[in-house]
Amino acid sequence: MTTSPPSPVADDSSLADGPPREHGLGPRAAAVLVFGSSAAVLVVEIVALRLLAPYLGLTLETSTMVIGIALTAIALGSWLGGRIADQVDPHRLIGPALGVSGVVVALTPLLLRTAAQWSPALLLLVASATLLVPGALLSAVTPFVTKLRLTSLAETGTVVGRLSGVGTFGAIVGTVLTGFVLVSRLPVSSILIGLGTLLVLGAALVGWRARRWRRASAVALATVVAGSLATAFAPGGCDAETRYHCAQVVADPERDGGRTLVLDGLSHSYVDVEDPEHLKFAYVRAIASVVDTAFPAGEPLTAHHIGGGGLTFPRYLAASRPGTRSLVSEIDGGVVRIDRDRLGLAESTGVDVRVEDGRLGLRRLEAGSHDLVVGDAFGGVSVPWHLTTSQALGDVRRALDEDGLYVANLIDHGELAFARAEVATLAETFEHVALLGKPADIGLDPTASTIGGNLVVVASGRPVDAPAIQEALDARDVGWKIATGDDLVSWTGDARVLTDDHAPVDQLLQPSRTRTAR
Repeated sequence: MTTSPPSPVADDSSLADGPPREHGLGPRAAAVLVFGSSAAVLVVEIVALRLLAPYLGLTLETSTMVIGIALTAIALGSWLGGRIADQVDPHRLIGPALGVSGVVVALTPLLLRTAAQWSPALLLLVASATLLVPGALLSAVTPFVTKLRLTSLAETGTVVGRLSGVGTFGAIVGTVLTGFVLVSRLPVSSILIGLGTLLVLGAALVGWRARRWRRASAVALATVVAGSLATAFAPGGCDAETRYHCAQVVADPERDGGRTLVLDGLSHSYVDVEDPEHLKFAYVRAIASVVDTAFPAGEPLTAHHIGGGGLTFPRYLAASRPGTRSLVSEIDGGVVRIDRDRLGLAESTGVDVRVEDGRLGLRRLEAGSHDLVVGDAFGGVSVPWHLTTSQALGDVRRALDEDGLYVANLIDHGELAFARAEVATLAETFEHVALLGKPADIGLDPTASTIGGNLVVVASGRPVDAPAIQEALDARDVGWKIATGDDLVSWTGDARVLTDDHAPVDQLLQPSRTRTAR
């Protein structure tokens, strides 16, 4: 008679080490905890970018900082959570981790917007803490749960692999849900307050059997409610939170029809709803000077605008050149709604707005179909990099007719490295290029130091009439000069040409020390 070998029995001695545990954790409860905590980390990370954009700008550096802190929190929470779980019963840890995270998350809008009023250094400190603390605590939930689920060494790989997969799937869902659903439908403060409330309720549910956690949960929930109410009165609120911006419309006390569109704390557009030909910002007057010089007065144009904002220049063309057809690519549908609801955009103005990315909008244009292309798209204070490259400008050149004109608004400071690179890139694509700006900024006043700010670049297949443009600038009292020919070549120097393969726009830009209006 043969006998089968004894069933393998795992040596569970290692699992017996450490603190005594009340009982295990069911697979469904474990999956819910790991899924939810992992999703919450990504929700906080994505929403934090939107909270910080009005104060730090939506730049590569800001994104890198937020992602770096979030990854640090995940690594720190996973490491320390595993060590602590070997020393303390994880049942006693999960509730507090969820509860404290919920309170911090719910208070984040209030804390960040208040800190921003004091100093950038304080804002960075508070932002780091509000990302690091909940991120680490929520990331620690996975090792806590894993410890409770490991009842036998024979199942170690299965348990760890399953929970790792559930956590990753939760992070994916949190990312997709936030980016495609939550941000487009809810204010960021509401997202964080709602998430914080859910985390506190989760903490209460996990620790409901322990009376001490009932009291703590009640205190946490009361803190969340109080913080939610205070957030409504915190500085830095928005008239509307769009998919990409914190938006406000500010009335001009000196003009009845004057309105300024403020996006993420920066004045992006000034519109006079009663007089579209009133242009306040210097760079818009400069663009108007170029266009009015290049084309006969009153002649209707076929124009494409990359970036809409308050649609100041499309309205100007409609008013000064009746019959003009302007097609606008504006990526933020919320801004378009503000144009219609708050800034008086009518359907019959000859301005057609498409909610689309500017680069994709260019590709849809037929070859040689436009007299004018205007570039005025910004993310924070920088032109989105994919609109600056030789390939993007090739799409602009293709869309223009033989005598077509490209005019673009740029912002740079310090050494103006980005502006020089963009001019060099344009010179690779167009035969004739000119630059408008303050004399010190464009190298025409060597005795003055560079100021920085707005510059307007002009490019075309036909010669640019610099004397006529200068006369128009003077007539509009812009205070700018125009550089062409050898002056512009000398100013550009050996600046790099930007391509889709290499366009380090964020690194070339030097932002202003103060966030001023465009």
